[in-house]
Amino acid sequence: MVRLVIRFVLVSSVVMALWLPSSAFFGEGLPELRTPQAPAVPRINGPKIYGARPGHPFLYRIPCTGERPIRFSVEGLPASLTLDEAKGIISGNAPAAAGDYPVTLKAVNGRGTATRDFKIVVGDTLSLTPQMGWNGWYTLYERPTDTDIRSAADAMLASGMADYGYQFVDIDDGWARKPGSSDAVLGEPMRNPDGTIRPNGRFPDMSSLTAYIHSLGLKAGVYSGPGPKTCAGLEASYEHEASDAHQYSVWGFDLLKYDWCSYTKVAKDKSLPELQKPYIKMSAELAKQDRDIVLNMCQYGMGDVWKWGRQVGGMSWRTTDDLGVAKGSTLPGFYTVGFANAPLDAYAGPGGWNDPDYILIGTVGDAHHSNLAAKPTPLKPVEQYSYMSMWSLMASPLFFSGDMTKLDSFTLNVLCNAEVIDIDQDTLGKQAKLVRKNKQEMVLAKPLEDGSVAVGLFNLSEGPLSISIDFKDVAKSGKLTVRDVWRQKDLGSFSDSFKAQVAAHDVAFVRLIKP
Repeated sequence: MVRLVIRFVLVSSVVMALWLPSSAFFGEGLPELRTPQAPAVPRINGPKIYGARPGHPFLYRIPCTGERPIRFSVEGLPASLTLDEAKGIISGNAPAAAGDYPVTLKAVNGRGTATRDFKIVVGDTLSLTPQMGWNGWYTLYERPTDTDIRSAADAMLASGMADYGYQFVDIDDGWARKPGSSDAVLGEPMRNPDGTIRPNGRFPDMSSLTAYIHSLGLKAGVYSGPGPKTCAGLEASYEHEASDAHQYSVWGFDLLKYDWCSYTKVAKDKSLPELQKPYIKMSAELAKQDRDIVLNMCQYGMGDVWKWGRQVGGMSWRTTDDLGVAKGSTLPGFYTVGFANAPLDAYAGPGGWNDPDYILIGTVGDAHHSNLAAKPTPLKPVEQYSYMSMWSLMASPLFFSGDMTKLDSFTLNVLCNAEVIDIDQDTLGKQAKLVRKNKQEMVLAKPLEDGSVAVGLFNLSEGPLSISIDFKDVAKSGKLTVRDVWRQKDLGSFSDSFKAQVAAHDVAFVRLIKP
């Protein structure tokens, strides 16, 4: 398959502006594609730490850019795991004994060699870094098919997204059967005589679908809810939790998005015990299975879910309503969602993440009119870079929900920046703190494992703005190297503070590093 090539063009006058001694210039006049093309020499990307449960099936595709073919090796790999040296896929069963298993990943091609320390942590905790992948809701809505999902998985490899750490391929609503439907493809019976849930005719063989996704080194996600019906009115898991959890495991799914929706008719009220009850029940059933299944709680932030989502078994939890219906004024709706999620940093960390919903760029549907064909995002290029920057700083799960078969070079330029993703996937697992926010600007700062700090200077106004960060506000002092992570370029050394000229709705996304 042909991989899209991303070109990066430097404009000399702009590059000179980037090297001003006391500030930097971001925004208008810069090249549209900020992320440089990945070099031909190998670079291993993705997380440096990975959680698995003892003895369970294990699958990890080493994310790596560089000229193919690449030969992979792993030093210190546990005996229960094997490596496909050509594909870079580690598979087998996690070690039976809990503990840390440090290994060294290595990639070699005709241009050079790359290594990366990687730690497999066997125990009770999954999702030690935020999940990354694709979910079909905002493109396919309630109309997904087996072919759609396979095509998305193929595109994740062909586009290079998998080389940056995207790994989950998720079916959202629309795969089950619909009570009362006269359509032979969608209609009854909802379940087999033994109670197991039946997929509709668009999904003839779920086990074959997940096996195909796994053969690519990727992971498969599925969707349901604790009520009688899903949001689209299809069969859900109410009073069938044990059977459904087992069936998802038998089929080979690695993630369950569990959507509140019709459970409103079941819950007695909006008290905390009632909000928690269905997630406690399903997470307990998932924990009984012989494979690792990540639980994504989709209940729109009710009852301050970020305060207790981890305790009821969630590994990520939606903090707001759907981003696709979020309203904006002078700013697009993703800012509204981001502003609500940003103050919740105390509740995110390894094993449990605040989820502000998906990344809606590229060719994407209209949540208000889901019957309409997907079309190019109305977001300006600078807003798309701001979107991705904000989600990465907030240690959010990174799930693209645009059309995987219509990926373009700009969308990939936003989604596939190794240094931006490194910040999201940082092993320390800290969500950025809100340094300050007013009508004109927002500043987020995220501490990183190596002692550096990632900072986002967001211009919320309608014109260019000078935005600064005092190093003391991020517990730093003296002279620091400032690196532009989008352009992967050091801007120079700065003492005590850094200031950037940022265009309207744009961001200066930098890393502050002690020399």
